[in-house]
Amino acid sequence: MIYTVTFNPAVDYVVHLNAFTPGETNRSVSEEVYFGGKGINVSIILAQLGMESTALGFVAGFTGEALEKALVAGGTRTHFIPGKNITQSYFPPPYLNICGRV
Repeated sequence: MIYTVTFNPAVDYVVHLNAFTPGETNRSVSEEVYFGGKGINVSIILAQLGMESTALGFVAGFTGEALEKALVAGGTRTHFIPGKNITQSYFPPPYLNICGRV
């Protein structure tokens, strides 16, 4: 059993657009959600390799619940300490995907 620790887990939201027009309403064509943090990334890879691991750290709110559910669904055991507020979320600027800079 390998234990990984992530003190600062995160939820990354990636939005795909056909075009980006500043100052206008821009509609997404698809969205993706990624859960991560150094220890969580390691636990995800270990699960994909068929190795047992337990992810430890701090999570909070609906984003923390979603992160934990996704890890368990992917075969990773979890033992997080619940906190207040929400687990941090990142929304990269959508124009980066259009310009190919991601």
